[in-house]
Amino acid sequence: MAYTVLARRYRSQDFDTVVGQEPIANTLRSAIASGRVAHAYLFCGTRGVGKTSMARIFAKAINSPLNGDGTIGELSEDVVKAIMSGQDQDVIEIDAASNRGVDEARELISNSIYRPMRGPFKVYIIDEVHMLTREAFNALLKTMEEPPEHVKFILCTTEAHKVPPTIQSRCQRFDFRDIPSTRIAEHLSAVLKQEEVEADPALVQTVARLGNGSMRDSLSLLDRLLAAGTKPLTVELLENLLGLPEREVVTGFIQALTQGDAADALARTDELLKRGTGMDLFLETLLGRLRDLMVLSACGKETDLVDLPAEHREQEAELASGFDDAALSHLIVLCETVHRNLRSSAAPRAILDAAIVRMAHLERFALAASVLSQGRSPAPRIESKPAASSRSAGQGKA
Repeated sequence: MAYTVLARRYRSQDFDTVVGQEPIANTLRSAIASGRVAHAYLFCGTRGVGKTSMARIFAKAINSPLNGDGTIGELSEDVVKAIMSGQDQDVIEIDAASNRGVDEARELISNSIYRPMRGPFKVYIIDEVHMLTREAFNALLKTMEEPPEHVKFILCTTEAHKVPPTIQSRCQRFDFRDIPSTRIAEHLSAVLKQEEVEADPALVQTVARLGNGSMRDSLSLLDRLLAAGTKPLTVELLENLLGLPEREVVTGFIQALTQGDAADALARTDELLKRGTGMDLFLETLLGRLRDLMVLSACGKETDLVDLPAEHREQEAELASGFDDAALSHLIVLCETVHRNLRSSAAPRAILDAAIVRMAHLERFALAASVLSQGRSPAPRIESKPAASSRSAGQGKA
């Protein structure tokens, strides 16, 4: 049989298995139980946070029978499979990126008058709805405001600001937040347990952080690691696969900054670049590490604002003690500025090296800036009186 990727195999199948979007799941479930299901919904959020999965779960739930106690009953296995795979005849999924014109919108409107074949509702899930043309949106306006009683719309988008206000005003809007890396790590651990694969806890947390709030991105990255065939999964495998800077080398680089050793910092940077780490990736990794150090410095070692395994937390707390909050925030701003400027620079390596020297000699640069600032301040004004003496002298001569 063909291999099915983790992001599809471990997709949420009902409200109880939704990860990271529980408030939205509970609200939708309560709306069904109380009979307050609206005719149109707008699901907004970044990629991979569960918008389409939630739309399918909601479509399945409103087409399921209600039990006497208000709970949602069960559909047949074949119907559930069809809905959750996007192949059901009553739950129609439309990709607005490839069906964005007014003709497709008119076809949708003309087909909406036909009643569903099996359940009480015909549900239209329009993915990436912001890709529709202005004419298509205009064609949908009237139908979305007063659709047939058996029709429900669920619009999904990653760019809500591109959806016209006239459409948004006809929908109940739900904003899907980025999934916390701790929740992603918990889900990844559960997936690995079901796959019977051992993994270093530090690896799981690193993959969760690299997902940047997207469960799908994290699962896709985990799939790439599993494809390598190496067991158990380790951080070293991830670093080799993605070309990430080795943690020990980055740690040595930060230690060089605490000691003001520009030569060592430059040497470690050169070591990373020679191993194939790109400048952008190095700066992105450094930004993440500096952010953790800043939070640890400001909030203490036990703070929940950083996601680190116990052994790394101790090490980062020790590194953070070599800086103060202001210095770390300045280093972050400096790294971000250099990261933006690298692509437009004719000499990116020179820009990077200059930034590293400045980071290593941060106190000296701050002192020089203070001196220059004082030098530019206007000198105190001293009133001169010779003019009056001259006038007096002139009058005397006259």
